[in-house]
Amino acid sequence: MTLTQLHYLLVIAETHSFNKAAEQLYMSQPSLTSAMKELERELGITLFHRGGRGVTLTNDGAEFLLYARQLYGQYENILEKYGKGGSYKKKFGVSTQHYSFAVKAFVDMARQFDMSKYEFAIRETMTASVISDVSTMKSEIGVLYLCDFNRKSMGKLLSSAGLEFHHLMDCQAYVYLWKGHPLAKETSISFEQLKDYPCLSFEQGDNSSFYLAEEILSTNEYSQVIRANDRATMLNLMVGLNGYTLCSGIICEELNGSDYRTVPFEDDEQNHNSVMEIGYVTRRNSLLSRIGELYVEELKRCLGIA
Repeated sequence: MTLTQLHYLLVIAETHSFNKAAEQLYMSQPSLTSAMKELERELGITLFHRGGRGVTLTNDGAEFLLYARQLYGQYENILEKYGKGGSYKKKFGVSTQHYSFAVKAFVDMARQFDMSKYEFAIRETMTASVISDVSTMKSEIGVLYLCDFNRKSMGKLLSSAGLEFHHLMDCQAYVYLWKGHPLAKETSISFEQLKDYPCLSFEQGDNSSFYLAEEILSTNEYSQVIRANDRATMLNLMVGLNGYTLCSGIICEELNGSDYRTVPFEDDEQNHNSVMEIGYVTRRNSLLSRIGELYVEELKRCLGIA
């Protein structure tokens, strides 16, 4: 088994076609087929189902692909750090819960590169998808939070996905709302004060656990709840319906504008203000690429901890 064969495998899996992969690799289709048959003989498994509509991975092939991505990804990271590079476009992706500071850090990182030479991706998505994306190496880094409520369950999920959590900072929870909200000028806001306004929450998919919620107090009984899929919709609901959400208090006016406020959440005996531990996840024992290292540096700068 060679790194070249692993590269071929990754391109075939991406294009779902031996012909398209051969064109992308600048080689003949028979030579590519031969290389894959040789790899299958060595591994003792069948990697692809071949049909009239292209190729699909077998169950064994899908499992092997995860290891191939990890191994070849680390090879590319080593080349990027110590090699002379090549003509291929380097890929870098981040998956994150809905944090404007994570997007701002991505923007500041991307500005440092000739983007015609890279394939960058930023994915604001559900918590489970953040974990899945990093586990399958769709993204190199994931940004999320832990707290006393979700720490045990999230720890198990991260461990089973082969991920490790890297602490960035701790913060108390804040109420995030529009500047025209009746409570926007309060010095702190209690759960009781919020009862007449809709609580906004990011959708986490069907059958999702409370532990995957991006907001604290996810198990509380709310008289009004509206779920949204993206940050722009969430901001519109704050203005249109005087909605609010509970967040880290770290917002980026450069991206979200200056029409929003964060007010400290005032806890009580029934509704405790849980410390939110902001951090990022990577594959366990993985070597961050140079781009990944720069992204983490920008994250720290945006959070004021650089």
